[in-house]
Order: sequence, then C-alpha cells, then structure tokens
Amino acid sequence: MGLLSTITSPTALRRLPAERLPELATEVRDFLVREVAKTGGHLGPNLGVVELTMALHRVFESPHDTIVFDTGHISYVHKLLTGRQDFSRLRTRGGLSGYPSRAESEHDVSENSHASTSLSWAHGIAVARSLSGEHDRHTVAVIGDGALTGGMAWEALNNIAARKDLPLVIVINDNERSYAPTIGGMAEHLAALRTHQGYEKVLRLGKRAIAGAPVVGRPAFETLHGIKKGLKDIMAPQGLFEDLGLKYVGPVDGHDHQALETALRQAKQYGAPVLVHVLTKKGKGYRPARQNADDQFHAVGVINPETGLPLEVSGRSWTDDFSDSLVALGAEREDLVAITAAMLIPVGLRDFAIKFPERVLDVGIAEQHAVAMAAGLAYAGKHPVVAVYSTFLNRAFDQLLMDCALHHAGVTFVLDRAGVTGSDGASHNGMWDMTLANVVPGLHLAAPRDGEQVELALRRSLDIADAPSVVRFAKGNPPATIPAVEQHGAVDVLAGPGPDRVDTLVIGLGSLVPTALAVGARLEEAGRTVRVVDPVWALPVSEDLIDECRLAGEVVVIEDNLVSGGIGSAVSTALQLADVDVRVRPFGIPKEFLDHASRGQVLASIGLTPDAIAEAVLRRRGPRRVVDAS
Repeated sequence: MGLLSTITSPTALRRLPAERLPELATEVRDFLVREVAKTGGHLGPNLGVVELTMALHRVFESPHDTIVFDTGHISYVHKLLTGRQDFSRLRTRGGLSGYPSRAESEHDVSENSHASTSLSWAHGIAVARSLSGEHDRHTVAVIGDGALTGGMAWEALNNIAARKDLPLVIVINDNERSYAPTIGGMAEHLAALRTHQGYEKVLRLGKRAIAGAPVVGRPAFETLHGIKKGLKDIMAPQGLFEDLGLKYVGPVDGHDHQALETALRQAKQYGAPVLVHVLTKKGKGYRPARQNADDQFHAVGVINPETGLPLEVSGRSWTDDFSDSLVALGAEREDLVAITAAMLIPVGLRDFAIKFPERVLDVGIAEQHAVAMAAGLAYAGKHPVVAVYSTFLNRAFDQLLMDCALHHAGVTFVLDRAGVTGSDGASHNGMWDMTLANVVPGLHLAAPRDGEQVELALRRSLDIADAPSVVRFAKGNPPATIPAVEQHGAVDVLAGPGPDRVDTLVIGLGSLVPTALAVGARLEEAGRTVRVVDPVWALPVSEDLIDECRLAGEVVVIEDNLVSGGIGSAVSTALQLADVDVRVRPFGIPKEFLDHASRGQVLASIGLTPDAIAEAVLRRRGPRRVVDAS
C-alpha cells in the first residue's frame, strides 16, 4: 500500500519517525506526477512544496492551528496529508477542487485563488483569536515570492508588524518564480538574502554536526559556537524586514526536513509575528518540470508522466490569435506597449516580448499598479495594452474607473479566459468583466466571435485614444471563422432575413455566437422568424443595434457573463432610453459561484446550451409582434 496510504491525517504524519520523511516525500512526488498527469493541474508548484508542507503539518496542529495558503494552487500536498488521496477526479465535477475547499475539509480556510491575500486572511484570523483569548492557537500564512510582489501583501505586512503580540508565522515559499521568474525590487532583495553569508556558514556547520562532529573538546566547542552565532545571524531581522519590525528566520533549505522543522519550531515559540524565508525548487524531483525554462509545468493538461509531453493536442487558441495580432500591430505602431501582471506566457505576450523586449512591462502580481501605470503611459503618449485574465480585472476596477475612464485614457484591456473557464473553479471563471465594464462611462467593449475578429477588434481598440477599451475572449479554441451575411452599420448579421420584421432577434456575444446561431435555427424549426446578429462592439450599445431591435417582437441576448448588469441589461436600458417597446430576454450566468467542472458541464448546468435556451424562449407566451403603423 505504501507509506502515503497510512498518512490519513496530520496526526498520523506527526507520529511518523523523522528518518522516514524522505521516503514519504518521494512517494508524494511519485503520486503527484502519476495522478496529475491523468487529470491536469498545478504540478510544478506542488512538487516544490512537498517537504515544506510536511514540516508545516508536523510543527503546527491543523485545524487547531490555521494554515492559509496564498493562491491555493500549492494545496495538493496539503490535501494528501489531510486524508484526501483520491485524485482520480481532480478538478472535475464531483472530484477534488484544485484549490482549498471548505466543503472538502476542516483543514481548508481560504478558497479564493487570487494571489496576495493570505497575509490579510492570517492577520484577521490571528486578531480575532487574540480578542477571544485563544492565545494558544497559531496562524500560518504561506505566500510565494511572486505573490509577495502584490501591493495587498504589503498593506497586510504593514499592519501585522504593528502587532507584537500575535502568534503569526509568515512563510515565504521562495522559488524565484510565480508563473514565470519573479521580477522587481522584492525579488532582488530576496536574492540578496539567499546569498547571506551567515546562512551559508550555519548550513555548513550544521551539516558537520549532523554528520558526527566531536561532542567534546575544542572542535566541538567551535562547531557549536559557530552554529549558535550563525543562528543568531539568521534570527536577526534582515534589511527590509527589520525596517518593518518583523523577526526574520532564514533562508532555510526548503527540501531539508530537519532544517525546516527547526526553523518553524523557532518561529512558533517566538510568540510574535515571524517571517520564515524558505528556499524551494519548483518542479523538484521531476526532470521534465525542472528542465523546462518557460514554466509549462506550472499548470499542465493531461501528459505522459514519463516524458512530460502532452497527450492531448489542444490546437490553436484564442490566445494564439491575440498573440499573432499584437506582434503584427507592434510592428506598425511604435506607441504600442504591453503590460503583464506576472503572466507573460499565459496571456500571450511571449512572442511580442521576443520581438519588442523593451516594450513589455512585467509589474509582478500587481494588477492595480498595472492599470494606474497604464493611465500614466497613455498620458505620456503611448497606447498600453494590459493583458490579464478576466477574473483578475476585478482587482483593478477602481483604477479602470478612476484612473483610466475618468481621465479619458486610451488603454486597451485584453481579457483572456473570459466567461466560464470550468475546472479551476469559482474564483477563476471570468464572469464579471462585462458587468463591471457596463458601469464605466465611455468604455468600449468587444467580444470577438472568432479568431479573425480578435485581430479586427484589437486593431480598432488601438485607435480609441480617449477612453478605455476592452477585448475579451474565452479559454480554449475559437470556432472556425463565422462570416457575416451582411452588415447593418456596426452590426454583423449572421443569419436570417434582411431588413424585414422578425419574431425574434437573437444577439450573440463572443464565444457564445455559435450557441446563438444554433438557438436561431431551433426557433426557426418551431415556426419563428429569426435574425441572429453580432453587435461586434457590445458597449456602448450602438444605434444600429437599437434599429435591429425595433424590427423584432422580442430580443434574446446570449452572453458568457453575469445576467445581472451584463450586455442584456445594457441593451434593455438603451431600448428604454430610445422609447423602443420590446421585451429583452437575457441568457447568461446566474449571480452565484460556480462549482468546478468542465466548461461544457457548467454551461449545461446553468442552461446556456442551444436546446435549453430555445426551450425557454418557446415556453414563454408568444412575442409581442411589431405592428407596421404605416
């Protein structure tokens, strides 16, 4: 059965003899490679925190003590050690979440998979327990060096440092990477600490003592004195952390069981906020992950565990179409500057960075700074393209509104993974962006229906110099090119009769345009006259789209976004202001958090399929036909 199968709880782990920990670590890594290869998931980060997670659960007593994982994608080892060893349906419906989940275990706390939040969570938990007199309960925040570039983490550190009575331990999991190599002043500061001479000395002396240095006489005295002095150097606050008033322990070898447990026990005994600096290697123990320079093993699909090569060929993605378009436009426009928040590769900026390295700015996990900085770039004559996942735009809404829109800044936002993403769960679905965009004055938004439209929308966005613009697209593969049968001004007509009146006008947006066409076909089969259109630019609602709505008995809007406040809502408001009396039927994502499952399963569960939408339209009483007053 193996040693891992006997570790059904942290209590069982604490009972394990220390000499068997390397054996368990090897089993955990073998398990992760074998199982994640079947389902996909965050492989590289979890391989790097095996020993660290084991040490945390041996030193601290979860759930009496609380462990908060920043981002949460490094929680796989934590799941294994807390009794969750069935990974057969990881990140699929009914299986384990790819992030901490309170529904799964009392050992899980924060389910939010957005970075830089753990220190605020931990601070809040520690303060609450202090107020309740629970002084024997420790709180531990595990945060990566990449997440430590986020401004929210520093806001938390500022407040944590002011409370000297909190039993709070901050563990920096320093692997020099987030998705890609960590950059900026914090990265440079941590790099300096990695080469701290005191650490190198104590590590050397400690290994001599462990190897059997004499226990009596002057050599033993010198060895022990050196260890004591080295530990004093290590325990002394270092540089920036000293300025904040935080005790500093480290750097510690994140793959040395004894060193980790020693450092964590020291931090636990201190009784005040302590920062433990742990050095780990992303992808540790798995050669394909360690040899891959561009971090494709941060998160993987289904792979061959022996070679690390993908077993499924995903084909050309929406991101690929954006990447190629941006490179081409970069050659045409010297004012084009791209900004990424520590995700150069996944948002499609790698090729642009190769071609125009001086025109790509990686700000770390700092979306707020990225957007406010973009406003400054626009003011100074550049046209910034801020490329982020849709879900991460949530974090920079104030900057979008007050720094970009208020100042009429020509900034383009390219939102990858818009709409339902599925397997990564509630916090990764990009279901909020069109609702947020809908309240921003002057903002322009396009949801391209195919790869060709991505290039056209991006090109048009760069010509908008007096307002922010958004181009959003889904995760995965775009459909084949969907041609317009005709144009009505700014609106592309995709199916249906010409300028005649129709029973139903179906408005499709982005990746759900194929769904809209299928709905139109089903309504026609039921005897309705139908026209299907793509507004191309959904915000602001164009006069041409309003004209299309005038000719319909009812309007059906299909969007991969919240129904609440989305494009259906914008169309309805525009029609009311134009005194057009026509019923608008919006179909989109309900205002609820969605469980992890495949994209198709999620869409089916919320009724965003052609059959479900057509049935819902037909189930209602017939449309109010428009009467020709002439």
